[in-house]
Amino acid sequence: MRAAVFGLGAIGTRAARQLASTPEVAKVYVGDRRPARVAEVASSLGAKAVAVDPGGEPADLTVAVLATDGPSQVARARELVRSGVHVVTTTDSVPAVRELLDLGPEAEARGVSVAVGATFSPGLTCVLARLASDQLDTVDEIHVARLGTAGPTCARQHHRALGGTAIDWRDGGWQHRPAGSGRELMWFPDPIGAADCYRAELPDALLLVPAFRGVGRVTARLAATRRDRLTSRLPMLRRPHPEAGLGAVRVEVQGRDADGIRVEILGAMDRPGVAGGAVAALAAVELGSGRGGRLGAAGLAELVEPKPFLAELARRGVKAARFG
Repeated sequence: MRAAVFGLGAIGTRAARQLASTPEVAKVYVGDRRPARVAEVASSLGAKAVAVDPGGEPADLTVAVLATDGPSQVARARELVRSGVHVVTTTDSVPAVRELLDLGPEAEARGVSVAVGATFSPGLTCVLARLASDQLDTVDEIHVARLGTAGPTCARQHHRALGGTAIDWRDGGWQHRPAGSGRELMWFPDPIGAADCYRAELPDALLLVPAFRGVGRVTARLAATRRDRLTSRLPMLRRPHPEAGLGAVRVEVQGRDADGIRVEILGAMDRPGVAGGAVAALAAVELGSGRGGRLGAAGLAELVEPKPFLAELARRGVKAARFG
């Protein structure tokens, strides 16, 4: 398998490192608009790494991870799909996710898969939702919450999400509400603990509703401070950090089994850049090896088997936990 990573920020760099350490991957092409960054990453990865132009496309490419900004991921994914290459995207921009999902029919016709939003959240959260649902006979509600950002691109998207319009699924239809509303105290894995979470312009419902036919309600919330909410409709007042600290995700699935109503709550805690890079790389390995759940464009809830995926992710250092 030959893989490429385009965009060498917090997530892309980690994804490249994970791919370079995977026996199934024979070569890792790395590209970024910053030549010095490409040279630095390529030299750190060893003999498997090959530096390429960020707009280039190696002839023998099997799968590509796109870790650039959302709009550029859409255009590049379209090119790669036309060339018959599997694609893993890391965007959590709602417009970008919608456009990527629209690539589904063409991807299916060309015999490839597009993993949409394969990072910490969405991505890992989609896999956790699938794992929780496997314990139930029917799924009625899914509620996702996340805390933390990876690199500067992620921080800017976090800022935009709190100033946009939240998308929830309820009783067969979409609900659009102001981001920053709907305050709810959520508990994340230790040592994060409790945090106030709010509606935000997040794409989770767009990925989870198709994966769980008949689900009655899907929501997504983002942990934020009072300052985050007050400044969300203004330009960012300071430059984001190259990489943030610890983050966390939480997935609550409500449904029914033979004993009646049941609630499953799963979560994970890690640096979002580290976890997101591992998820993206492992998704690329799954698609490139032909183990994707189906052709077309979808979230990871439809593309990977949750138990083996999470077991391998834990081996790579990213562990999920069930709330007691």
